[in-house]
Amino acid sequence: MICFDKLWITLKERNISQYKLIKEYHISTGQLDRLRKNGNVNTYTLNQLCRILKCPLSDIAEYIDEDN
Repeated sequence: MICFDKLWITLKERNISQYKLIKEYHISTGQLDRLRKNGNVNTYTLNQLCRILKCPLSDIAEYIDEDN
């Protein structure tokens, strides 16, 4: 499973709120909701978040093996 827990940590470290993502960077509330629920998110959104946060994908997402 892809987990986005690191995203919230990175946002806090960069002092960027979810409100700012919506209002200034035009990330949709639907995409943020899917991120909160570790749901399906398109690669365009992941690319935008990496650009906004100036970070690699590994700073916002990680793969967790559900079998372990």
